[in-house]
Amino acid sequence: MVQHLNADIVIIGGSTGGVAAALAAAKAGKRVIMTEESDWIGGQLTSQAVPPDEHAWIEQFGCTASYRQFRNRVRQYYMNNFPVTPEARMRRAFNPGNASVSKLSHEPRAALAVLRDMLAPYVHSGRLTVLEYYKVEQAETNGDRIVSTQLKHVLTDEKVILTGAYFLDATDEGDVLPLASVEYVTGAESVEDTGEPHALPGKADPMDMQAITWCFAMDHIEGEDFTIRRPDQYDFWRSYRADFWPDKQLSWAGVVPYNLKPTTYSLFPDGKHFSLWQYRRLIDRQLFVPGTFESDLTVVNWPQNDYWLGPVIDVSAEERAKHLHNARELSFSLLYWMQTEAPRPDGGAGYPGLRLRGDATGTIDGLAKMPYIRESRRIKAECTVLEQHLSPDCRKDGKAERYPDSVGIGSYRIDLHPSTSLRTYIDVASLPFYIPLGALIPVRMDNLLAACKNIGTTHITNGCYRLHPVEWNIGEAAGYLAAYCVENGLRPRDVRNNAEQLEQFQKLLVAEGIELDWPSVHSV
Repeated sequence: MVQHLNADIVIIGGSTGGVAAALAAAKAGKRVIMTEESDWIGGQLTSQAVPPDEHAWIEQFGCTASYRQFRNRVRQYYMNNFPVTPEARMRRAFNPGNASVSKLSHEPRAALAVLRDMLAPYVHSGRLTVLEYYKVEQAETNGDRIVSTQLKHVLTDEKVILTGAYFLDATDEGDVLPLASVEYVTGAESVEDTGEPHALPGKADPMDMQAITWCFAMDHIEGEDFTIRRPDQYDFWRSYRADFWPDKQLSWAGVVPYNLKPTTYSLFPDGKHFSLWQYRRLIDRQLFVPGTFESDLTVVNWPQNDYWLGPVIDVSAEERAKHLHNARELSFSLLYWMQTEAPRPDGGAGYPGLRLRGDATGTIDGLAKMPYIRESRRIKAECTVLEQHLSPDCRKDGKAERYPDSVGIGSYRIDLHPSTSLRTYIDVASLPFYIPLGALIPVRMDNLLAACKNIGTTHITNGCYRLHPVEWNIGEAAGYLAAYCVENGLRPRDVRNNAEQLEQFQKLLVAEGIELDWPSVHSV
């Protein structure tokens, strides 16, 4: 028996953007259904185990009010539930992990607890229904509208058909787009396509996508031995070296992304090298009363476990499964190498005290529930964000393109990891930028919105629009837009292309705490 459910707004995907969209749409008074393929909502914040990457001004401005509420509630989660030291409690901006990459680095399960609490009023009232473990497998369309989507429970094969006035694709890979025959692109556009300085010379390559990473959390207990079983692919990964890499991937060698010069990392701080342990640390035990934690806790989302040997989007099921498995094997092999063979400063080898912490990621095997997906299918949109819109080399006035239909702002460098066509980093400066409403709207479909990494960016500009606060802003704007369209009987393009409607919608966003403009700040 197939169950049928209806809502005003159906959100496929419980990603970071999906959660923000659900919050917005439910707050706007609409009946909402949100689905999630795993049992952890939150996407890169939770199931993919990636603590926030954020810009330099995040503590003062540059994000939506609800994202700031999320950040504050993460801090309060630790203050309320953990014996934080008096000194740490006095810090203006408490950072549980004290990571070098983020002003707020925290455990995925803490983010999950906060997100569930933020959704709780709408779930408990019945306005929001969250369907976990459901993956979309079909979409029925009628002309330029989606009529329904069918999803299957990944454990029981139970099916559910969802209908609604508006559908939001908030999956990390843009799963709804091919099912609904929505026009989209993948991979790297060519210079001929976009005119972007860093686009691909020659022909476009739809299969050239950024590396994925299967993250994992670990701690270190000196004197103990937590060495895992030798991974099946260990011999391969132990000897693998890409042509663009200075040494084997399983080594402390790497390249500096913005100048491609060789560099050497260290595991723990040694005063001479960049410490990978501190890089994305989730818990700094020194911030808590002695005895609270046996060790710091860190997440491994490093160059050494970036997987670039093949794409997982728009390939056969067998090919996808192969690359996902290989990505997992790479992460296990990295851990095994660190436990058994990694060079230590004292001349020895291996850190057997490294311990997988699957409890922190909600899994038995120790890896994150889902792979970290940097690059999605991207809709062909009413407005496509180009490198020329935000590169300081292209913007002589020192300001990014200020779209008249701005629905938010963001800031991050154009940061592309090595790709499946075996190209190295592209890491270049960008100006603090704007999110155009047109990038959320497909060129043809009338009741579908992009609400995640699947908006109208390019391979290049995806590199700065894929980060946590930007994805949240995208999802929140999409949720409010869908609610506004339901309320007023409009299509999203009617809102964008009518000056009066656009002004009213932007006023609504501002009233809800969404910043549409930057103050005067510099490139990053």
